[in-house]
Amino acid sequence: MTEARARARIGTMSTTSKIRPLGDRIVLRRIEAEEKSPGGIVIPDAAKEKPSQGLVVAVGPGLLPTAAALATAQRVPLDVKEGDRVLFGKYAGTEVRVDGADLVILRQEDLLAVLE
Repeated sequence: MTEARARARIGTMSTTSKIRPLGDRIVLRRIEAEEKSPGGIVIPDAAKEKPSQGLVVAVGPGLLPTAAALATAQRVPLDVKEGDRVLFGKYAGTEVRVDGADLVILRQEDLLAVLE
C-alpha cells in the first residue's frame, strides 16, 4: 500500500474518534511491506516479517515530567503528529484491534525515527 493510500484510509476511518491515547502514548497503523522484492520476486505471506513502519493515527497530550511540572500542569509536547510516517522497534508497543482496524499503541520513546 502506498503512503498516499494509507493516509487516505486514515482520514476516512472513524477509529481515531474512538481511541484517545494518554500521556506520551501514540497510536499508529502499520504500513504493510511490499509483496515483491526489489528484484521482482513475490514474497509469500508466511515469509513476511511484521512491518516496522507505521502512520501515526493519534497522539497523546504529552508527558508531565516532574512533580514541579505537575503543579503548573505544563506538559512536554510530543515530537510526532498525526499523519507522520515513523519507524519503530519490531516488538515495540501493544497491538490492539478497534472496529476491525489493527493498531499499535506505544510510547514516544519506542519510536526510532520519523521518515520525511
